[in-house]
This record gives sequence, C-alpha cells and structure tokens, in this order.
Amino acid sequence: MIDALRVAPGSSPGIAARDPHADLGLGGKEAAKQLLDELTTRLSDLQERLYAERTRSVLVVLQGLDASGKDGVIRSVFTGVNPLGIRATSFGVPTETELAHDYIWRIHAALPSRGTIGVFNRSHYEDVVAVRMHDLAPEDVWRRRPAHIRAWEEMLVDEGTAIVKVFLNVSRDEQQRRFQERIDDPTKRWKFRRGDLEVRERFDKYVSAWEDVIAETSTDRAPWHVVPADRNWVKSTAVATIVVDVLERLDPRLPDPEPGLEGLVIA
Repeated sequence: MIDALRVAPGSSPGIAARDPHADLGLGGKEAAKQLLDELTTRLSDLQERLYAERTRSVLVVLQGLDASGKDGVIRSVFTGVNPLGIRATSFGVPTETELAHDYIWRIHAALPSRGTIGVFNRSHYEDVVAVRMHDLAPEDVWRRRPAHIRAWEEMLVDEGTAIVKVFLNVSRDEQQRRFQERIDDPTKRWKFRRGDLEVRERFDKYVSAWEDVIAETSTDRAPWHVVPADRNWVKSTAVATIVVDVLERLDPRLPDPEPGLEGLVIA
C-alpha cells in the first residue's frame, strides 16, 4: 500500500489522476476497522518506546483541500497515544508577531521535541500554496520556498526527526457533500466560511498548485504520500499504516534500567 501512495522524488504526484474513492484493497469497512485497531495499538506501543528513548522524534504533516478530513484523521489515528507523547498543532492565518519573522519561524517553534510525535494540521506548505493562490507575495518569493523547505527538512532529519508528509486527496463531489453537511448541521456550521466557496471555485487550480509543490519537495528522506480521502475508513487506515511503518523503521528501544534493580523488593 505504502509504495502506491508514496511520491517518488523528482516525479509528479499525479493527484488529478488518482482515485480519491479508492479502497486500497483493504477489503471493506469492517476489515479496515479491524486493521486500524491493530495499527493504533501498535502505534501506542511504539510511541511509548519513542518517548522512553528520547533521542528522536516524528513529525506528521497533514495537508489537503478544505473538507479533506485532517481533523478526523488526527482523532482516529492518534486516539490511543499517550497525550504526553504527542502534540497537534493547527496553523491558521499568521498573526502580526508571526508575520514579523520569516515564514518558517512559527513552524520551527512547534516542532516535536525528542521522544514525541508532532502532528501538523496544515503547515509550512501553506506558505507556498496559499501564498501563491491568494497573491500574498510575488512569484519570485514563493517560487524559491520549496528549495528552502527541502533544505530545512533535510536538517530536521539529520537532527533526528523523521518526517511523514500526507496529502489527503478529496474529490470535488465529496467536498461539496461535506460542505453541505456542515451547513445543514447546526453543530458543524461553525466550521464553514463563505470564503470556502471562493476556494472551491478554483478547486482544479489548487490541485495544480499542490501538484507543483509536492513534486518539488518529495525526497527520499522526507517523501510525500497522496492518500484517497473520500472514505474516512480508507484515509485513516492508510495514514496509520504510513506512520506505523516509519516508527517501525526507527525501531525505538526502551533504555536500560539502573543496575541492581532485578530482584529488588519494595518494603
């Protein structure tokens, strides 16, 4: 599964050509749910080992068009992880203080410390795509940012942070359904903004912008994965599979206990 989702360095992610409704051969919703339960249990164990080891960290970057389901993925994939070992950060419109610094400044401050998993709901990649689509900076500014990001992520990997980058690929029809659901449900209406419709009108152009930046920033050490996002059970299971795979390859180990503890009886 992972190889089919990963974007090879130097290649196009082919987002528009991928099926957002694909089931990835998971065998149906119930089979996927069982697999997800197994993956989250394994993730909890690996996270505990990572936390105890305290020498490396994992950064999970979640991107996608509006209503692609980033929040839902965070809830379902990381539900069993010890809160002490994880930090989720959502990046919105930069504040005045953040705008007074370089665009990576606020991102760097939110990176996971050694022994923890960090999850970004949106990220530094908005400073390429959103800036481009909203004409917030000249083209020569956002054009050079993918090179900055590649170098910055290379440094993070060198310093012990494994990077997982996921683009949740939602279809235009499914986005419409989810937007309508938000409007029709009073408990979800707060999530919808009229500005979402302006973005929706340029759906294909946003996909094209993401095609460009993913192609420029998917590397051997920090690859992108394009996950079909129309079905919640597919995207959550796929993301969990990718994260567990990264942790398995890190193979965090519990530290050795203090000498002389074996056989100790507490009075």
